[in-house]
Amino acid sequence: MLSKAQISLITSLQHKKFRTQHNLFVVEGIKSVLEFAHSSYKVEKIFYTDEVLTKLDKIPQNIKCENVPDREFNKISCLKNPQGALALVQLPPIQNIAIEQLKGTHHLVLDDVQDPGNLGTIIRTAEWFGIANILCSPHTVDAYNPKVVQASMGSLSRVNIHYLDIEELVANTSLPTFGAFLEGNSIFKTDFGTEGLIIMGNEGNGIREGLKQRIRHKITIPRIGQAESLNVAIATTIFCAEVARQRLL
Repeated sequence: MLSKAQISLITSLQHKKFRTQHNLFVVEGIKSVLEFAHSSYKVEKIFYTDEVLTKLDKIPQNIKCENVPDREFNKISCLKNPQGALALVQLPPIQNIAIEQLKGTHHLVLDDVQDPGNLGTIIRTAEWFGIANILCSPHTVDAYNPKVVQASMGSLSRVNIHYLDIEELVANTSLPTFGAFLEGNSIFKTDFGTEGLIIMGNEGNGIREGLKQRIRHKITIPRIGQAESLNVAIATTIFCAEVARQRLL
């Protein structure tokens, strides 16, 4: 049976303040838990219900596991429909990334993306298209928010997330910079080359003014219908797909 202290700790991790304080975040769902268990992340403990018991043989033996009744598990899950597996995972150490490390390929840059579902989908998209690094402004939603982790479907365990001053990054890089705008050159007529930064803006405000001035290539996804804008996760997917298509030609 879970103690009150355990329940209090796990539920507190829904908030960034306590994730930072305890150096832990939560992963839910057997698929995601298994992926983190076999990644470079350190899994402290896995809580599970009887329904996923047969899948635990795939968990490395050095990871502690605790069986809990459904009613107890429901107290620690942040999902409307708990999936029977929850892991406490250590936050990775903060790693600074040098501009030199970004050369030779493409990377995503996110300017204050706020919606956890959008960030999770972007992380999943980045992995699908082979993008290893996502560079986030400090006000972009925390990648270890439970909703982000859930939406990433395990991809967070393999994509590097960095939080930094992206205006300074763009100002100091010699890499080509491609920004997503409602007006600009068509994405389908743009040569993305072999390296560069793909910059996506905030859901409501787009790319901030100070950053706009530093972007060398203003790119748009041509609009054919009457919709005012695209969801940032969908727009990011289209950019990643076009970059990948050109790379594979």
